[in-house]
Amino acid sequence: VDIAIFPLFRGRIVFQDVELDHAALAFEKSRDGRRNWLLDQRQRDSEARVAIRHLAVRDGRVEYDEPAQDTRLSARIATAKRGPDGASAPLTFIVQGRYKGEPLVAQGTGDPVLALRDKTRPYHLNVSGRIGQTAVGADGHITDLLKLSAADLQIVISGASLAELYPLVGVVFPDTPPYRTHGRLVHGPRQWRYEKFTGEMGRSDIAGSLSVDTGGRRPILVARLDSTRLDISDLGPLVGAGHADDGAAAAQRAPTGILPRKAFRTERWNHMDADVTLNAGSIDRPEALPLHRLSTRLRLQDWRLRLDPLQFDVAGGTLAGAVRLDGRASPIQAAATLQARKLQLAQLFPTLDRSTASIGEFNGNIDLKGKGDTVATMLGSANGQVSLLIEDGEVSKLMMETVSLHLLEMLQLKVTGDEPVRIRCGIADFAVKQGVMQPDILVLDTDVSRIDGSGRIDLGQERLDLTVVPKSRKTSLVALRTPIHVQGSFARPQASLDKGKLAIRGLGALALGAVNPALALLPLIDAGRNADSECRRLIGEVRMPGR
Repeated sequence: VDIAIFPLFRGRIVFQDVELDHAALAFEKSRDGRRNWLLDQRQRDSEARVAIRHLAVRDGRVEYDEPAQDTRLSARIATAKRGPDGASAPLTFIVQGRYKGEPLVAQGTGDPVLALRDKTRPYHLNVSGRIGQTAVGADGHITDLLKLSAADLQIVISGASLAELYPLVGVVFPDTPPYRTHGRLVHGPRQWRYEKFTGEMGRSDIAGSLSVDTGGRRPILVARLDSTRLDISDLGPLVGAGHADDGAAAAQRAPTGILPRKAFRTERWNHMDADVTLNAGSIDRPEALPLHRLSTRLRLQDWRLRLDPLQFDVAGGTLAGAVRLDGRASPIQAAATLQARKLQLAQLFPTLDRSTASIGEFNGNIDLKGKGDTVATMLGSANGQVSLLIEDGEVSKLMMETVSLHLLEMLQLKVTGDEPVRIRCGIADFAVKQGVMQPDILVLDTDVSRIDGSGRIDLGQERLDLTVVPKSRKTSLVALRTPIHVQGSFARPQASLDKGKLAIRGLGALALGAVNPALALLPLIDAGRNADSECRRLIGEVRMPGR
């Protein structure tokens, strides 16, 4: 130890040089806020410390303990030998332990140790490590490490889910698939900014900027996110569904359920506010799901979350509206108002054989309110209305003859080829009470036949119990006039003929082999309330009494 002489005459102790060899240093911050590295009697005066101008450490061990934060770290540190110019040597370190309850391991290099005490000069730091399942690499400058008054770092961060960052940084992020991003992290008075970052989340790419303002009653997150390629399965964790990679395990846990059943974490919603805009230019999805683009604005304030506006490009049209979740209530109060406009029938079922392709335009309205902590329980308790309509379209004549069980006409079309038949009107108007959908109107009217439906769809039990009754507009020499039942779970629906009402029992086996009863439901999916002509007439004819 070298002590400076002249400062002693002014009552100050200044160590010109301190060299430590195999030193063991223990720092502790107690639950009541005392810090043992401060030299005043109460250990609270940050100015009560000795001055050291140059510090060298060879094979030192430093421990830090803060029980209130469940933090206990142990580091091995060393400085290179000071050069002939007298400049302090840079620092190398290896750290392991627990930080806020999560296992931590890190290593890196930095400026000389004593530069950390300079509250105005940026301190260069290069570090890589892992906290829990989150991996971090950073290179840049920080100012005043203890108070972190400023930072400017290039940072790479990856992990299993953004939600796991909450215990570490105190910012509420949603559940997500595994992610990796790279960008510039800047910290100034009252604000953190993650600028111009790019990366991947699951199978999707993600880019944008976000900021967190910590100067108010609660932190406020503002972000704009863009994706040129969004995998639809990556949205699953956001609504409580599994990601594609763990689909097999989810299927084993709930073999008959398809609605998301993971609870929203509302206990975190009051810890911050958020305003996030997301735009996805294209969507990777199963062929049977005709989604193309997504744009939405998510706002979280005072325990209330809303997606407004929320818009998908679907099947040549749009599905747009708003979803609201009120986390102040237990369970969550939920409401969804959506409008389907100009959906093209042929694009709505892209996996169908083109020989049965249909044209026509769907419109519809969905207005539901429910309560629950998962999407499944919200829908299982929902009340409201679902109304869908198609008019002046065309559909495969073979498909309609098949649904009507006109066996001779089916054979003729198989030989001569299919042709289109006009759709006069198709309507599906469901009243929803306590998660059970029952049709006020369920009908498809074409030039070949009219198909009426009845029954119920139980969203809570995820089961179907529907009966479809075809009524031919012409006389067929060989026809099986019988209802078609569609029953079972959403995951495994089963269709069958009502054998007790077969007009010709001997042809039952032939009919079952020739008919795909699920096709009878294809036109019964959308409708609306603003049509005239054929649909207006049909609504007057088939509305059920007492509703």
